Amino acid sequence: MTEKNHVELTAVIADQKAFRYSPAGLPVIDLILEHASTLQEAGTLRQVKATVKAVAIGSVAERIQTQPIGSVWKFSGFLATPKNGKNVILHIQEFKTL
Repeated sequence: MTEKNHVELTAVIADQKAFRYSPAGLPVIDLILEHASTLQEAGTLRQVKATVKAVAIGSVAERIQTQPIGSVWKFSGFLATPKNGKNVILHIQEFKTL
């Protein structure tokens, strides 16, 4: 069985932290993404809202830092918990316009 950890999320860039470099010299940017949609669950429509911490590294970080707060994107990547944290973070591997 192949394990998979892949996430696709349509969200707004709600906040961007300062662009920085990792100890290995890679570009990094931390983001807060906000998602809102209506989905069907157990036969009932449900209003879904989620605030997600995210990080982009390398060339993705360089590209995403120029995008305006409030812009909407389709993000894809994987989930991971940082070594010193408790919350899951979306690691953005790609993003594109809708």
